[in-house]
Amino acid sequence: MYHSYYQHIKYLTIISLTGIFLLSSCSSSRLAKLDTPLKNESLLNSFHGLVVLDAKRNKIVHNTNGDRYFTPASNTKIITLFTGLKMIPEHFPTLKYVEKNDSIQIVPSGDPSWLHPYFKDSTATNFLKDKKHISIYLKGSEEERFGPGWAWEDYGFYFSPEKSPLPLYGNVVSLSNVDGLEASPLFFLDNVMIKNTSVNREEYKNQFYIHPNEQDSLQVPFIINDNLTKNLLEATLKKKITLLDSFPSGKKEILYGIKADSIFKRMMHESDNFLAEQILMTASSTLSDTLGTQRAIKYMLNEELSFLEHQPRWVDGSGLSRYNLFTPKSFVQILQKLHQEVDEERLFTLFPNWNASGTISKWEDQATQPFIFAKSGSLGNNYNLSGYLKTKSGKLLIFSFMNNHFRIPSAQIRNTMYSTLKKLHDSY
Repeated sequence: MYHSYYQHIKYLTIISLTGIFLLSSCSSSRLAKLDTPLKNESLLNSFHGLVVLDAKRNKIVHNTNGDRYFTPASNTKIITLFTGLKMIPEHFPTLKYVEKNDSIQIVPSGDPSWLHPYFKDSTATNFLKDKKHISIYLKGSEEERFGPGWAWEDYGFYFSPEKSPLPLYGNVVSLSNVDGLEASPLFFLDNVMIKNTSVNREEYKNQFYIHPNEQDSLQVPFIINDNLTKNLLEATLKKKITLLDSFPSGKKEILYGIKADSIFKRMMHESDNFLAEQILMTASSTLSDTLGTQRAIKYMLNEELSFLEHQPRWVDGSGLSRYNLFTPKSFVQILQKLHQEVDEERLFTLFPNWNASGTISKWEDQATQPFIFAKSGSLGNNYNLSGYLKTKSGKLLIFSFMNNHFRIPSAQIRNTMYSTLKKLHDSY
């Protein structure tokens, strides 16, 4: 009887080990198929990395150059999102204030939504309209107007507004010449000329140009200084404002604005550089009364991101800087942490859909459910994609696919990336 029992256990053990071997072999076989697209001609003369993690098994199932550093471009916004979710409450802190009798002293928190062209938020301005005497402190920021490593020649493009402690109108002027010359805010109308020129603004002053044949609305960053912020706010509130030279004393209350997720979502879906930079500034306001991107970055690296295997070089919120350096494995680890801590439905709402054409607002393929929820990132000669992939079998994969230093059209890179990820979707 003992012999029979022993034989039975031995048989079951052999069956179990055989099953594990077959499952492992099957998985390896499926993932071996990634080697073919990764040897695609479009990737041969550049540098690429791909890390894939099975979320349920908590296991990396593919790793090509996962420990090498890449220029992440707007993949940096994934870390900015993680920072916002960790440091900013459900509603954005829009300002701190001290109120005495009929006077109020305010300190802005970097909230980007004040009169923003998309959000059109008036929480703060409505709050201030009823105040008789308003003073504002605008010197509580360590930031330069641009981030380190940004391209200087981008000063006039919509994607490169200046950073500021109290941004208004998204720090851009909206111009149109379809049914007559228009500017928003109206404050800048006298500074706009219709002119046949390739630039939309003078580099060092707020003089704006729009081509006589321009049929689209333009958004052009304006140069910010304390007096301009004061004048724009006075024009909105229709009352005088005093600029403070020193930080207000006394216990400060906090005014909260719109839901943080609405800002996070637009930052991720539109790859909005301005929102990304201001998110880090607002995050720093929860640490101290001084706004500073590096304060938020230092806190995150020392505390919330201390688990990363590869220490990144992280300098801005948007990824405009080529100084940023991250490994694909770091992105996978951060994405994994996000998935563990944020409800999946909410998380996949914050991440945009993606296909071979890039980030998409509406999924058009009726035969296939959306299966890639990811943030892309592109600079000249670089294209990266990191996020989540749902397979046809119902599994969830977390991936980072980074491509640097190519000289071919980015569309070819995107097509190779999509075909690789589609294989994972169909076969894993």
